[in-house]
Amino acid sequence: MKHPLMLAACALPLAGPAFAEEPVTALEPVVVTATRTPETQTLASVTVIDRAEIERKQARSVPDLLRGLPGIAVAQSGGPGQGASIFLRGTNSDHVLVLVDGIKIGSSTSGRAPFEDLPIEQIERIEIVRGPRSSLYGSEAIGGVIQIFTRRGGGPLTPRLSVGGGSLGTAQVAAGVTGGGERGWFNLGANLDRTDGINACDGRVKPFAGCGVEQPDRDPYRNLGVSARAGYAFSDAAKLDVHLLSSESRTDFDGSAYAGNLSRSQQQVLGTKATLQPLTPWTLILSAGRSWDSYRAFFDDPETDVGAVFVDSFETERDLLSLQNDVALGEAHLLTLGLDYQEDRVGGTVDYSEHSRDDLGVFGEYQGHFGPTDLKLSLRQDDNQQFGTHATGNAAAGYRLDGGTQVSLSYGTAFKAPSFNDLYYPDYGSPDLEPEQSRSLELGLNGVLPLGARLDGTWDVRLYETQIDDLIAYDAASRAAANIREARIRGIEASGAIRYADWKVSSNLTLLDPENRSSGANQGNLLPRRPEQSLEIDVERQFARWSAGASLFIAGRRFDDLANTTRLDSYALLDLRVEYAVNPALKVQARIENTFDEDYETAYLYNRPGRSFYLTLNYQPPIAD
Repeated sequence: MKHPLMLAACALPLAGPAFAEEPVTALEPVVVTATRTPETQTLASVTVIDRAEIERKQARSVPDLLRGLPGIAVAQSGGPGQGASIFLRGTNSDHVLVLVDGIKIGSSTSGRAPFEDLPIEQIERIEIVRGPRSSLYGSEAIGGVIQIFTRRGGGPLTPRLSVGGGSLGTAQVAAGVTGGGERGWFNLGANLDRTDGINACDGRVKPFAGCGVEQPDRDPYRNLGVSARAGYAFSDAAKLDVHLLSSESRTDFDGSAYAGNLSRSQQQVLGTKATLQPLTPWTLILSAGRSWDSYRAFFDDPETDVGAVFVDSFETERDLLSLQNDVALGEAHLLTLGLDYQEDRVGGTVDYSEHSRDDLGVFGEYQGHFGPTDLKLSLRQDDNQQFGTHATGNAAAGYRLDGGTQVSLSYGTAFKAPSFNDLYYPDYGSPDLEPEQSRSLELGLNGVLPLGARLDGTWDVRLYETQIDDLIAYDAASRAAANIREARIRGIEASGAIRYADWKVSSNLTLLDPENRSSGANQGNLLPRRPEQSLEIDVERQFARWSAGASLFIAGRRFDDLANTTRLDSYALLDLRVEYAVNPALKVQARIENTFDEDYETAYLYNRPGRSFYLTLNYQPPIAD
């Protein structure tokens, strides 16, 4: 890769002024997704976004929150509520495993998770783990894992309320209550968001492009979210947690000859987890859950005065059961053994030849600490009803140098099971498909910045290469889906953050070379919708009760098609935000998005919002210790 200017920008996360002040200490976040066990220092490439960060950045959706993070590219087909695809480390949008409180979500037919519909007001924390994790989670974790944790609650009874509005006829209201006392915890929350939206697509009928129609109208969006979570610690050795997340959305879209097209979708996750400690070195975790994904499409032709007419529906139900044993072998070694069971069922108007399948995965992991050296090994075998058995593994080693710098090296394999559409969709699916497979190698460096007193900084650099074989695509010769594509993805990720007194500066840089290795005319081209370069710089300053911040995001060029004939230009977005604390419980927030009214696309002929302004009033009393 030749990116001299962007490589120079790589130094931004690592540079800062030298002040002689008193040091500031930051607590390491606890991460559970990378190894399925709690850890404060991990060898994996991980980003943790907590509730404070969500509110600080005033993000209005999960795709907005993920944009600009290392290794992540977001492509959205229009404005708020329109379909959003997340590309993690250049892999396909269905190569990322998405969990909500440990329960796998998404559609078994399309193979994707509805990031655009997940209610951000109900989220406590998000963990993004980059790199293969099939050896712990099974199918889909080729690019990595994104786990969303709902609000947990706890402490004294505390209410909260948020009211906001702004451009595009946007209105938002969210309310909740949290509490639980000494041993218990609970949280109840609900939100309602609506917007008039923008014209999602400037489609072209002939030659067909984009959504394929010309419908210059606004496409409204509405979302109703509800979350509930409760738990109780019966003792230090027995805990029980139950959680529910529900999201119902209505979205107008462009894409048929009718003047009105709308979809109604519903996402639900229900789960429970019991944590037991029969013996001091042995922790037993038993979890079970179900996720639902429902999508229904309607057409509305005003000339007939009939109203919305039902057209299609896709329904997914997924049951999951997991048993995990963590056995401490002394203070420096941990052995994990477990199994996962999953059953998928599909329904709706499409007549699939098969309507269900199950998968049994058995996995083991070893984590060892040998002074400054860390070692992590994991192995898993999945037995799927449709494609048989598949084994994956991961090995990682890290060494911590004097001064806190850590160097790590890891190698892992992963796979993606074919979706029901790949296998059985009429006139497309092929029941003989094999799983998509990958091999990844990663070199990592991270540490702290020795910048002096009162100055706190961290940095992280990752270099990686991923080979993906047997990618599934439509084969014109057989007129069905087939394992005919290959890809090689190389990338560099650099991130860093500096805190000095009331200032905070952070930046993320991604350089990507997502090469199509499939035989034919497209060999050597870039995979579509992945920018070759992206950079985010975020600056924030506290002023007593005030805080002000700015976020600059730059994305390089990319293409929208395999032939690399449809180019999407680079763009830069500047978002500004300000917050005023009236008192410890009441805050007023204002945000300007796309300050310079940049005209840009992340998918060809699909529009993105211009300059927008939003105002929010937040009430949440601080929880006493």
